[in-house]
Amino acid sequence: MSKRIKAGVEPQPGQPIGLRVLGEYLNLSPATISLVLNNAPGVRSIPQETRNRVIEAAAKFDYRPSFYARSLRKRQTFTIGVLVPELSDSYATQVLAGVEEFLIEEGYFYLTVSHRRKPDLIEEYPRLLMDRSVEGFILIDTILEKGFNLPTVVVAGHKRIEGATNVVLDQRRAAELALRHLHQLGHRRIAMMRGGSHSSDADDRWECLMTVARELKITVPPELTVQLRLKASTPELGYVPAKELLERGVDFSALVCYNDISAIGATRALADHGLRVPKDVSVVGFDDIQGASFHNPSLTTIRQPLVEMGQVAARILLQRIRGQATFPDIVPIHPELVIRESTSPPGPRRARAKRS
Repeated sequence: MSKRIKAGVEPQPGQPIGLRVLGEYLNLSPATISLVLNNAPGVRSIPQETRNRVIEAAAKFDYRPSFYARSLRKRQTFTIGVLVPELSDSYATQVLAGVEEFLIEEGYFYLTVSHRRKPDLIEEYPRLLMDRSVEGFILIDTILEKGFNLPTVVVAGHKRIEGATNVVLDQRRAAELALRHLHQLGHRRIAMMRGGSHSSDADDRWECLMTVARELKITVPPELTVQLRLKASTPELGYVPAKELLERGVDFSALVCYNDISAIGATRALADHGLRVPKDVSVVGFDDIQGASFHNPSLTTIRQPLVEMGQVAARILLQRIRGQATFPDIVPIHPELVIRESTSPPGPRRARAKRS
């Protein structure tokens, strides 16, 4: 004969449901209920029948553990801070998707701020996030000048900052993939866009492109280079410098853009100039954002595994917070060449100024 369980006190309508109320209803101690709901190490000593009763009662009354109580008990907030240039930026959103995917599985929450590359906000936001007791930081495409007193992971960071781990793409390999692809197609007059100083990848990517160009004996004179100046995350970023390049009247059969957004803008500038991609000018992007394959023509680009980079950053950060592992200053990520419709062997025509 099964043991009869003494009836408890039914909660009143609208009464907040906590461990004490559940304990009165189940005739169990709050400690026992907490062990069951948190699946704590000592839960196996509790009979399965009792565990089932606790779970059923928690579901019946829609009991939700107190976040603040959990934080105080574990001395953690289970929250990290994430800094991005702009939330609308395709690069940042894909990295964030990877960060979020990993954190959800680990029971962590994140607070995101968009600094729009303003130095004062890059300095102020971390302080505001620390006031909200974040346990660590992930910075995405954000130039970090000094470290924090919390574990930090920087995606696309190139400065060695004490206490920070940099998750970076192998820019040398990326440059090789882009330029060797164009070289093998027969391109020799290759124009190039250099990223703005506000972008953390700009200098490293440019130096790697120049190094590989020298190895391939590709001459890159100043008139075939343009500098990105806008801080926008729209195609205008590449439209303006491509237009400047075309107005110089120099011949080139291919254009290596700083990223996919600038490549989309550059393609439009070429079209406005009466040139076709890739028949007249081949265009190579960088990043492989979600819209790259749907652009017309679809973009040949260097793929950064952006979602994976976000997952790696989040995993490293939590391991550092928990003291589970140590990491080198730099964690490299490998790029991939994705060949689509925007590149082909050079045609008989070269890019030059439109004549009226």
